[in-house]
Amino acid sequence: MRGLVPGVAYSVSATTRSARAGERDGVDYRFVSDARFRELIDQDAFLEWADVFGHRYGTPADAVAAAMAGGRDVILEIDVQGAAQIRRHAPGAILIFLAPPSREELERRLRGRRTEPEADLERRLADADREMEASAWFDHVVVNDDVERAAREVADIIWVSH
Repeated sequence: MRGLVPGVAYSVSATTRSARAGERDGVDYRFVSDARFRELIDQDAFLEWADVFGHRYGTPADAVAAAMAGGRDVILEIDVQGAAQIRRHAPGAILIFLAPPSREELERRLRGRRTEPEADLERRLADADREMEASAWFDHVVVNDDVERAAREVADIIWVSH
């Protein structure tokens, strides 16, 4: 998705989880300690934040504000909890739900990553079921059955929304 839409910035979320193989701090996520994340919450430094699968994730408000001040729209990669917060605080935001082609395909993809124990994977799938139900209140639903096609569809939604 990055680079597909000129004039659009991609927000880098903060998280308390450890980096996975190949992830880079400040590029994929901003990796912070639990204590630092709590400080940022207390400082009201996030546009939204949520507890997800035993870790915290949040969107730093300062980076989004800087991008918007520079005339760019900003893409946030967030879960349903975060989207609900954004809907309340920024009612003009366009919410796009990226959906797997099926629950079976989602499970296949998650298992293929081999990044979490079975119990965590089962919890993630149960949460995905709840999130799929919430997709109805998003402005758009894009099925991620083909990454290139789904990215073009998201880019088209952004362009049409201008």
